[in-house]
Amino acid sequence: MNSAILNILAQAPNQLEMSTLVEDSRWQAVIARDGASDGKFVFAVSSTGVYCRPSCPPKRPRRENVSFFRHAREAESAGFRACLRCRPRSVAGNPRQVLVKSICRYIEQHLDEPITLSQLGAEFHQSPFHLQRTFKAVLGITPKEYANSCRMRDFRLKLKAGQSVTRAMHEAGYSSTSRLYSRTTSEMGMEPAKYRRGAIAAPIRYTCADSPLGRILIAATDKGICSIQFADSDEELEQGFKQEFPFALRRRDDQGLADLTEKLMRHMQGLAVATALPLDIQATAFQRRVWRYLESIGFGQTRSYAQVAKAIRRPSAIRAVAHACASNPVAIAIPCHRVVRSNGDLAGYRWGLQRKKMLLEMEAGKRPLQQS
Repeated sequence: MNSAILNILAQAPNQLEMSTLVEDSRWQAVIARDGASDGKFVFAVSSTGVYCRPSCPPKRPRRENVSFFRHAREAESAGFRACLRCRPRSVAGNPRQVLVKSICRYIEQHLDEPITLSQLGAEFHQSPFHLQRTFKAVLGITPKEYANSCRMRDFRLKLKAGQSVTRAMHEAGYSSTSRLYSRTTSEMGMEPAKYRRGAIAAPIRYTCADSPLGRILIAATDKGICSIQFADSDEELEQGFKQEFPFALRRRDDQGLADLTEKLMRHMQGLAVATALPLDIQATAFQRRVWRYLESIGFGQTRSYAQVAKAIRRPSAIRAVAHACASNPVAIAIPCHRVVRSNGDLAGYRWGLQRKKMLLEMEAGKRPLQQS
């Protein structure tokens, strides 16, 4: 009996020391706002009655007021309430991403009313400045740009569903026609009435020609090129063009588009730059950021999806970058073929990996330029 008691007494200091080491390491994680520790424990502050994630951004409390718990439910059982800023009960990963996701859902539910930064700050217990900075750091755009993008997306969908411009405008959250028309030129490339149901009645000219990659279709509005596609036959090209602009007034105009075709061929040879090509395309705010960066990639050069994401200050948005590349409506003019995997391998290409390979080899000078 005495021996057992002595063993317990001998182990007690070691256990106490171990507990102190664990608490010290947790405190260091709190001081460093270590996001990697999120989900491993929470800390509670006796002076406020609130418990938080280790990465919670507010000012650090005094050490003597802090206690640690393995789970949120333990902290709540002890009488603490969850922080409204870092939302420690969420099981999702990065709390900033959780916060931004919540802001996005809120914006989507209030598109029919003007949303200010002050309103968002009050709703999510953030200063307007900090909220906007966090939102832009995660998504790469401001809350206002996100709201505008959502409204324009809804507006386009409602027009394609056959709604009138007026009805679609109000249901998408636009308060006036002047506000709507001020955005449609840059976002849609044409007036709303013309875009309705796949650009109904909008005149779009197109031509089909030979290229080093097979047959190519180039389509343009009065403002610039709106579609560049590749296929093995004119029939296949025209079918894809019809699906993209189902109700437009499509007219083949080989002679009228000869100059644009020549400029594009010269660009493929590296004799002209993409900025010389007039474009008339639709894009979300994020797509525009990606496409603008792609246009800066030099002829014969490549970047990985991760490099593109980092360059536009969205390092975690690699999949979104890949989706933006796949959504590019004007092949060659916006060089999405210059984006490859991190190991240099070719990833998916809307017009086929063989064409992507040929383009890169041609730009690198490994393949002579010949009309097929």
